[in-house]
Amino acid sequence: MTDFATRRRMMVDTQVRPSDVTEFPIIDAMLNIPREAFVPRDKVEAAYASEDVDLGEGRILLDPRVFAKMLDALNLTNSDLVLDLGAGLGYSSAVIARIAEAVVAVESDEALATEAQSLLSDHHADNVVLHMGPLADGADEHGPYDAILVEGGVEVLPEAIAAQLKDGGRIAVIFMENALGTVRVGHKLDGQITWRYAFNGTAPVVKGFEKKAEFAL
Repeated sequence: MTDFATRRRMMVDTQVRPSDVTEFPIIDAMLNIPREAFVPRDKVEAAYASEDVDLGEGRILLDPRVFAKMLDALNLTNSDLVLDLGAGLGYSSAVIARIAEAVVAVESDEALATEAQSLLSDHHADNVVLHMGPLADGADEHGPYDAILVEGGVEVLPEAIAAQLKDGGRIAVIFMENALGTVRVGHKLDGQITWRYAFNGTAPVVKGFEKKAEFAL
């Protein structure tokens, strides 16, 4: 029988804390949400590895260090409404739900969304609303949002997503250029998002967030 509670604590002690993530709400949430419950059954042994977990359908569970550092950079509070884009099986939303007031989790894959709904219910994440639809469309009807997190790489941020960020809100994005990635945090003021570098991190580019191919005549 695998002792997942011990693995969870090791993940926090060897991957999260050494990355300068020390905020109690993040540590507490990552210690309490069982990451192994939110991955495909054949990937359970990889749940606490220091790498992304492939969920299928072009979706991943972000590496614990990158995810924790993105949460830290967003500086979430218990009054925030958060948009979680690319929720997969719901792990990120379950973690954020323990920190923020409410989460709108967007997932485009029907099978993943259906299982996420069930898992979030099983783990009492009652302040998460699951929205099924294209990630690049977000969930306008529930916004605007205090904070937005994109669970994967981005080449271009869709205008629809930028528009759903509240003035004074912040967004964390892994911007990918070829194989290199940088996590940036954007702050929105007077309708404009200003970006600052947070740390280096990579992830596969999410469908709908790619650069449009330019055709040369």
